[in-house]
Amino acid sequence: MVGGLKEALSKGVQQAVSNLGKPDGFLADLKVRIPMPDNLQKVEKTLRMLRQDQLAEEFVATMNRAAEQAVPQAAAVLGDSVKQMSIADARSILTGTNNAATQYFRRTSETNLYSKFLPIVSAATDKAGVTAAYKRMAEKASGGLGGFAGVGAGLLGKEMPDLDGYVTHKTLDGLFLKIADQEKLIRENPAARTTDLLKTVFGNLTKEPVK
Repeated sequence: MVGGLKEALSKGVQQAVSNLGKPDGFLADLKVRIPMPDNLQKVEKTLRMLRQDQLAEEFVATMNRAAEQAVPQAAAVLGDSVKQMSIADARSILTGTNNAATQYFRRTSETNLYSKFLPIVSAATDKAGVTAAYKRMAEKASGGLGGFAGVGAGLLGKEMPDLDGYVTHKTLDGLFLKIADQEKLIRENPAARTTDLLKTVFGNLTKEPVK
């Protein structure tokens, strides 16, 4: 039974990582698309009011592209979590809620994933010119309001937010959301159990103890 569970989790992880790591994996999926940070909402609103939507969209796109580049690193880290799973962990997951495995992954791998994702996100945002895009947004928002002294500072705050940290956290949120979706699908939909072992594990879950 533990072997079947590990197979199921590996399948779900692979599917989630594959879906998110492809072009538009984040950007085109509204469930995981990384939005403008809260402290830049005023800037976005001002830009859209000035009919400068393309600047806001460009900024959002660069953040999501960074997430798409980082998420493939999750495969190895989550794979290690699967390998290290104990019988007690497996029992808890098999008899737990529809996202019990996802919670296990968060507990055992989130810190490691963050450390793996962050430098990739930083490199991707640097290459994509996120800082430059940020400055263009600020200048356009300030200029569109007449260029009054202090307008830009009032919209943006005293310093640039930690965008790399923001994108990395949102990447993790999106990844775990998709893993949870895959987990729920395998638990609830017999058609998603693509091997005999998966069918045995989840089809007979209420009849057989974990071995």
